[in-house]
Amino acid sequence: MDESKVIMKGRLGPGMMITVDLQSGQVYENTDVKKSIASLYPYRKWLTENMRTLKPVNFLSSLVLDNDTILRQQQAFGYSSEDVQMVIETMAAQGKEPTFCMGDDIPLAVLSLKPHMIFDYFKQRFAQVTNPAIDPLREGLVMSLEVNIGKRGNILGVGPQNASQVILSSPVLNEGELEALMKDPYLKPQVLPAFFDIGKGLDGSLEKALKNLCEAADEAVLSGSQLLVLSDRCEELEPTRPAIPILLAVGAVHQHLIQIGLRMSASIVVDTAQCFSTHQFACLIGYGASAICPYLALETCRQWRLSTKTVNMMRNGKMPTVTIEQAQRNFCKAVKSGLLKILSKMGISLLSSYCGAQIFEIYGLGQDIVDIAFCGSFSKIGGLTVDELARETLSFWVKAFSEDTAKRLENFGFIQFRPGGEYHGNNPEMSKLLHKAVREKSESAYVIYQQHLANRPVNVLRDLLELKSKRPPIPVGKVEPASSIVQRFCTGGMSLGAISRETHEAIAIAMNRLGGKSNSGEGGEDPIRWSPLADVIDGYSSTLPHLKGLQNGDTATSAIKQVASGRFGVTPTFLANADQLEIKIAQGAKPGEGGQLPGKKVSAYIARLRNSKPGVPLISPPPHHDIYSIEDLAQLIFDLHQVNPKAKVSVKLVAEAGIGTVASGVAKANADIIQVLSHDLCDNRVSLMHNL
Repeated sequence: MDESKVIMKGRLGPGMMITVDLQSGQVYENTDVKKSIASLYPYRKWLTENMRTLKPVNFLSSLVLDNDTILRQQQAFGYSSEDVQMVIETMAAQGKEPTFCMGDDIPLAVLSLKPHMIFDYFKQRFAQVTNPAIDPLREGLVMSLEVNIGKRGNILGVGPQNASQVILSSPVLNEGELEALMKDPYLKPQVLPAFFDIGKGLDGSLEKALKNLCEAADEAVLSGSQLLVLSDRCEELEPTRPAIPILLAVGAVHQHLIQIGLRMSASIVVDTAQCFSTHQFACLIGYGASAICPYLALETCRQWRLSTKTVNMMRNGKMPTVTIEQAQRNFCKAVKSGLLKILSKMGISLLSSYCGAQIFEIYGLGQDIVDIAFCGSFSKIGGLTVDELARETLSFWVKAFSEDTAKRLENFGFIQFRPGGEYHGNNPEMSKLLHKAVREKSESAYVIYQQHLANRPVNVLRDLLELKSKRPPIPVGKVEPASSIVQRFCTGGMSLGAISRETHEAIAIAMNRLGGKSNSGEGGEDPIRWSPLADVIDGYSSTLPHLKGLQNGDTATSAIKQVASGRFGVTPTFLANADQLEIKIAQGAKPGEGGQLPGKKVSAYIARLRNSKPGVPLISPPPHHDIYSIEDLAQLIFDLHQVNPKAKVSVKLVAEAGIGTVASGVAKANADIIQVLSHDLCDNRVSLMHNL
């Protein structure tokens, strides 16, 4: 084209547009288009006159309930001593979520012999590769927990009525803020009690109560209410009137209003004692709640701060001093930070996009429950019926009225192993039997260890599987020798820092002797480990003086070198000394999150390997900041092949609904190996490895 005829050149950036008026032949640039649209109506005036902002209200400065009543309510609503001491009190003291070791070695809720709250049947979904996670620490500028309360009109209809809403800075409310919201004259709030009556029998009582609750919500919205408050708060607990599991209540009302076309006419706010962890908040929001007032969790924070033990610890300098208001503020701050992290796992930046999105998988709830409250969510294995869920709920509720109940909360052992508590895959008895068999090199002791594993409770879904074959057994002589089989063995990717130097090196040496592969984990590796030992005398080497039982020719190098999102310790020489390069997109123990090494673990040695400073916490971002598509992943795989042409490149993913689609994209990116990890234990303890 003749350059003299070109009037304008440019490039459209994110959020930009141009329009062409075909009748007049006029071309409008981005700024002109937006100015013309913005000037059509008095949008600013509408917002100023109709939009209201909920102002912060001070936290309560004293207890509302006495200690005995608090204990009864905690028992009735399913709290355990671990929930109070290790979750709520930690959040109140530190203002952040508690950090535990990775992995989950207890049975799924549906397989557990202990009662569980309904939230435990839900697993958060997460993004990997094609729609990557967001980094809530480094990309927090694009994230928001702001939420609007009130009727949402047709987005294609223009008018001041669409601006008549209340803005909340976050979905976490205290008692005063909920009360202020209830006084808004335009919302016409309606409180809907969430209880079910078992006076005439348990069977069918919960389903009937849900039906009545949905009808009450229907009637309230048709009467003009724009705010439904589902509440399990009551002045006095009644033995025959337990609370409906609040997530079930929220989901049922949410789905019912969608089905009758009224969902956009009202918001759902929850006033509940059944919510205290970030996962529980996320579940309620994900299934339709716009805001939550966790009144019993806040009361627990106040009780903890006023307790004699806490006061003495603060007075003696064993704990930072916080006021009763600050303890509650810390709890809410921890919840908000946790919600941002949960949003980021799915690559979502706004809470308004997460609300009602149902980005969960269900493990252990039957189809009748899903149809009532969680339509559209995956529940592939089935599970509890409505009546069975009612019985599990009642098992908590009756503890508040039993004379045999201890005067303290029960410890179910869900987080830490304890005798008589929940079964843990990694338990002291198992460890003792394995150590005895290894130390004594005794076949009979190893048989006892095998019997212990065979007789363990059903822990994961694969424990329910049995291998059946119609063909006769293969003769032992035709089976591969053990020396050949173990060459396929790989260890989990545990970094130097997560485990000790001695352990990390001993694992690598052992796997190299077997012909298997150890995994470096993220964090790099000491170059002295890449060369075979040639100075071993009587089992000791000056190269690795902290190890014993060494042999000349041993190598402590990890055959698999990991490339994680933080890229700690990843150098060209590190990559060149690998048989396999593993790109960690996600990890079974914490999918959607990056690795975290506390500052107290970052010694001078580890800091040198990770090119950091001693004592500084090392937090890897949830996403790789150079991988936002399959094409980006393909580029990294290509680059790694160029650095080390002899090494295979593997990509680590985590099992979830739709993993096949993600894996097919990874295959097209030219990965040599795809690993799909399970949720339990730590890393790729159980992984599906596919060589392409």
